[in-house]
Amino acid sequence: MIRLTLDGAWKLETLPGGPVFDAEVPGSVLDTWIKAGAVPDPYYGENEKKITPLFEKDFEYRRTFTAAPELLAEDKVELVCLGIDTLGEIFINGALIGRVNNMHREWRFNVKKALTPGENAIRVTLFSPAAFTARAYREGPVRYVGAGTMAGSGYLRKAHSQFGWDWGPMLPDAGIWRSLWLEGWSTARLADVYITQEHPPARGGPVTVRARARAELAELRRFWAEDRSLTARLRITPPGADAPRGDAVLETETAIADIREDAELSLVIENPSLWWPNGLGSGYGQPLYDVELRLEQGRAVLDTWKRRAGLRTMTISAEKDQWGREFTLTVNGVKLFSMGADYIPEDSVFPRINPRRTRRLLEDCARANFNSVRVWGGGYYPDDYFYDACDELGLVVWQDLMFACNVYELTAGFAANVREEVRQNMIRLRHHACLGLWCGNNEMEVAWREWEGVKNHSAALRADYIRLFEGLIPEVWRETDPRTFYWPASPSSGGGFDAPNDPDRGDVHYWEVWHGLKPFSAYREYLFRYCSEFGFESLPDLETIRCFAGTEDLNLFSPALEAHQRCPGGNGKILYYLSETYRYPKDFASLVYISQILQMESIQSGVDHWRRNRGRCMGAVYWQLNDCWPAASWAGIDYYGRWKALHYGARRFFAPIRATVFVDQTEAAPPGSLAGPLARTVRVFVHNDTMSGAAGKLFLSLKRRDFTVLREETLDVALPALSASEVLVRDYRALVNTTELERSCFVTAELRLTNGAALPVSRETALFVPPKYFSFRGPRYTVDVADREGEFAITLRADTFCRFVRIKIPGEDPVFSDNYVDITGEEGVEITVRKSGLRQTYSAETLRALLSAETGAPGGAPVMSVGDTY
Repeated sequence: MIRLTLDGAWKLETLPGGPVFDAEVPGSVLDTWIKAGAVPDPYYGENEKKITPLFEKDFEYRRTFTAAPELLAEDKVELVCLGIDTLGEIFINGALIGRVNNMHREWRFNVKKALTPGENAIRVTLFSPAAFTARAYREGPVRYVGAGTMAGSGYLRKAHSQFGWDWGPMLPDAGIWRSLWLEGWSTARLADVYITQEHPPARGGPVTVRARARAELAELRRFWAEDRSLTARLRITPPGADAPRGDAVLETETAIADIREDAELSLVIENPSLWWPNGLGSGYGQPLYDVELRLEQGRAVLDTWKRRAGLRTMTISAEKDQWGREFTLTVNGVKLFSMGADYIPEDSVFPRINPRRTRRLLEDCARANFNSVRVWGGGYYPDDYFYDACDELGLVVWQDLMFACNVYELTAGFAANVREEVRQNMIRLRHHACLGLWCGNNEMEVAWREWEGVKNHSAALRADYIRLFEGLIPEVWRETDPRTFYWPASPSSGGGFDAPNDPDRGDVHYWEVWHGLKPFSAYREYLFRYCSEFGFESLPDLETIRCFAGTEDLNLFSPALEAHQRCPGGNGKILYYLSETYRYPKDFASLVYISQILQMESIQSGVDHWRRNRGRCMGAVYWQLNDCWPAASWAGIDYYGRWKALHYGARRFFAPIRATVFVDQTEAAPPGSLAGPLARTVRVFVHNDTMSGAAGKLFLSLKRRDFTVLREETLDVALPALSASEVLVRDYRALVNTTELERSCFVTAELRLTNGAALPVSRETALFVPPKYFSFRGPRYTVDVADREGEFAITLRADTFCRFVRIKIPGEDPVFSDNYVDITGEEGVEITVRKSGLRQTYSAETLRALLSAETGAPGGAPVMSVGDTY
């Protein structure tokens, strides 16, 4: 097999007769324009509005290449395109090779007859996606247009978010966005390889790995005339086997007696190392086996298929129970509480997404104790390196198919196109250990039940929904990857428009907190089986805002800030929740900070509640993980990779072993109580989401803001594996019995393991009143810095209780060991930062001086807490 890459230098022209630019492939039109300086930064200010209309044009990519005699001598030569966005025609030497209309799939064309020895010319004409969708919307039966989107996106198999969303810009780009090459081959190639596993009932026993291989002949008649024989050879190399070591490497082969039938091979791994989600395995990094299948003819290797596989069983348990039906990810027989967030494209300019950037994002997920990531259906199917990283990091992938918040007309052509798209992506991804389930779409079943803009469409379009997501796609799934769980929609109770947001079955999207303006405590009204979307917006860090807005625009309602707030009424919702919870901040930097605190508290309220009810509730996956551009959004990590307060909070509230504490407001104080309308009952739970039992000590303290202890107690607690339990209920009405006390007292719960660990595994704080009523004092901070090998240890102390202390190093963007933390005693808190994460070289003293300054950081003072914002 010979490959000639066509990646690299191309020319790009806007049709008809527009300027010609040097372009890179893989790439896109917008990426090319930006690099050439032909358009301004689309993310700055209101520049997007100037750029969106430019996509009403058509475009042409072109280049030349040399076809060597060896390539032309192969039996078959094909043009392989991994991704073309989206509508186009391909010409080689003036001859039309093929048409494309789906960015989510691979295209393969036989081009041998079009090639000539020596120099050849290839041309790819791309037609305007904006013009196509606008025309389709005018002429078609679908009337629905989502918030912040362009009309007609459902007619085109293109990332819907490129047409805008309520968190992203309208930049319907075009381009050759993935690699393409010429592939010459003779005799036969591997058309399909399917790897499956058989595990014994008892975990840890021998695992049988089976391979099913299908070969494709270049010329069938010639093959049989020459009586050629083929062999399929399977080889499995276990983790850590860097070189062949006799019995370490397993190998088998089989002759392909009939090319019309699949070859089947199997190997038994006697002592398997199992793959586990993050937090359940033996530590960081997962055991992955190298699996190689070769197609041979004699001593010649015709084709090779290589992948890495993790040995595990994985499914969703949807068994009946006393509450309805559970919805629980089950790995190697262990029921997992899913913890994670929803992933969207990392950039609206897709060529900017790369392995290094994606790897960092997913490592940040693992560092924050995620065990799951949901790939949302309005974006794209990520590249292989995304899933490779999830395999290595133990992140289970909930994989939406690329359908979201839309109405689809299932014509014959659309159905055929989608069938091939789904088939290809299931084949591409099915071998990954991280793949947890396939999901048909995002929010379309519930839309047909509840959304006014959707449910008033015709009965024929409603029937098309069932035909697509409960007919065509399951048919492809059964043929292609039946061992991976399939779920028709998110949210859903199983399909058929049967109560798709039922709290007692399936998964739920809950948006009454935020869109419905309900308080954070509303989460405690529901015991969802699995909440796969819930969220709260915040502003990104001020350093990020300065990348798209000038100083004159640092106002929540300036044109630049409103252009980067795509949720209708979003800024008003932030201010509403601020008014319900905190006092009005003194400046814009304080507003940015408080918005992130609100976001963190909102999500933690939901996660804590559902984790307390482990067994009935088995998943908390929030909206959303990341951003596609710098903006106000639901993301916990912003466009530039900066951790917001939410992601630091996730590191704590997703910790596998922890304590949670809250003031139970379901019990009102008795009539005439001086303590006011709120209860004084504090409830404490302990959680263990690992497979090993543990024991610990719980320290519960009632303190005043000056750290005076009013009451403290210690409790020995058992932490059984995979459990959550209430361990303490304490009524403080006798001690917190005045308005002054309720506004100046707080409770801390600290959990320490009795295994000799020096540091607590969990610290949580609760107030008796909303923070706006708490009498925070302006703190005086003391900062000490110690230089340790490879890191700095920063100790923060204050002369008063401090809520959500944020630390920044001016001019730096490191990830700290913790941030947005409470100072609850004179001992303060210790936070570490890796030296490798800093741009500059510091001594302990220079770093201490930077952190001790009252101003200096673009986002406000280096050390800041709630008490500093008034």
